Amino acid sequence: MPGKMLQFVNQAKAMPKKRAAQDRIGDFDEIYADFDFASAEEQAGRCSQCGVPFCQVNCPLHNNIPDWLMLTAENRMQEAYELSSATNTFPEICGRICPQDRLCEGNCVIEKGFESVTIGAVEKHITETAFEEGWVKPIHVTTENGLSAGIIGAGPAGLAAADVLRRKGYKVTVYDRYDRVGGLLIYGIPGFKLEKDVVLRRAELLTNGGIDFVLNCEIGRDVSFPELREKHDAVLIATGVYKARDFQAPGIGLNGVVPALDFLTASNRKSLGDDVAEFDSGVLNAGNKNVVVIGGGDTAMDCVRTAIRQNAKSVTCLYRRDKVNMPGSQREVQNAEEEGVNFQWLSAPHALLGDDSVQAVRARRIHLGQPDETGRQVPQIIENSDFDVAADLVIKALGFDPEDLPVMFDHPELGVSKWGTIQIDWKTMMTSSPGVFAAGDIVRGASLVVWGIRDGRDAAEQMDKYIQAEQRGESLAAG
Repeated sequence: MPGKMLQFVNQAKAMPKKRAAQDRIGDFDEIYADFDFASAEEQAGRCSQCGVPFCQVNCPLHNNIPDWLMLTAENRMQEAYELSSATNTFPEICGRICPQDRLCEGNCVIEKGFESVTIGAVEKHITETAFEEGWVKPIHVTTENGLSAGIIGAGPAGLAAADVLRRKGYKVTVYDRYDRVGGLLIYGIPGFKLEKDVVLRRAELLTNGGIDFVLNCEIGRDVSFPELREKHDAVLIATGVYKARDFQAPGIGLNGVVPALDFLTASNRKSLGDDVAEFDSGVLNAGNKNVVVIGGGDTAMDCVRTAIRQNAKSVTCLYRRDKVNMPGSQREVQNAEEEGVNFQWLSAPHALLGDDSVQAVRARRIHLGQPDETGRQVPQIIENSDFDVAADLVIKALGFDPEDLPVMFDHPELGVSKWGTIQIDWKTMMTSSPGVFAAGDIVRGASLVVWGIRDGRDAAEQMDKYIQAEQRGESLAAG
């Protein structure tokens, strides 16, 4: 065992320096600094190099975390980067936005007595060092195979698949309805978690590696699905899920009640320098308003923290469970609390009050009852517990559902689940339509970026198997 490891017994856990709340709420810059080399080596050296690395097991990508921690502790940074990027298409992104407290760090075996290794911050440090040193290069294809893959969606799943297929020599074309590459990485996640130049830097690398992007292109409107299928040897659907989940309550149709993604997209576009009429007019701008965000996931945390930075008069988060049962990252909850967000735990909206525009949210207190079949306690309304929260802007952050893709694409052969997601054979990742694959949120529902990357990489491998079998005349049945 290298002498630099197992330092958790005498080296305390440390995170990179975090900007003070009063400083960071004035902009959309990332709130965590990068580790310097000495700090990264110290923190990486806390790894216990355990025989069964639960951090790796509980990472969707099964990143070889113990080994690249050891290489970092030994200052073998280029090797650490090569190992990290071997399983992760975008380690610089996962190091920033993965909920490590729920995944790798949350399952670190030293966490119980000594606190976990700061895996995410070390991963970010490795990749940023690689960029600074010029080790990160565009894809270089030595032999083109003359075959073609089309990908619908330039988000995490689509980009991960494009990277894998391009490295295998395919001509890859990615189609996206938006005007920039990145999907939710650009328009959904705020800059204080993921600065946009990080995404654009990666998009430029993919472009320089020979991947073609057709932007402002909506399948079913600008290009028909049959045309797309005819053009490519296989097609991947990786559109994500963007339709806002709603709730029913009196007053839900009042002005000032908006979906979370509309609010976040407007803010991100403004930060990117776009003209955003609904932001400038105040419709999607929290400035000088009492803001109420309904929901408890990571999207809700993005909304409350964005509203704070837009100089809202007050920001309240209503969530029907308690803090312990919050589905979002506890680290993000702590950041929001530091920045001045008021959390109303065990509270659910009952009605939205106002004439033409919303003026308040009437909520009810909640009691958590007996667990249901999923093991989670069932929220129960406490009678006569109504209270009002002033609100000029109400943001619905209750999750997302899939759009009706068979109708949008005019491709009824696509099978869908009872939840509206695309059905696939999980062994082949193929849909019910031969040669058409699907990956990411459009298959599993709204999930984590890291799962999108995993699915995209897996789908690319299966697409390659299918195309190569077709070339040999060995037709593979659709799932």
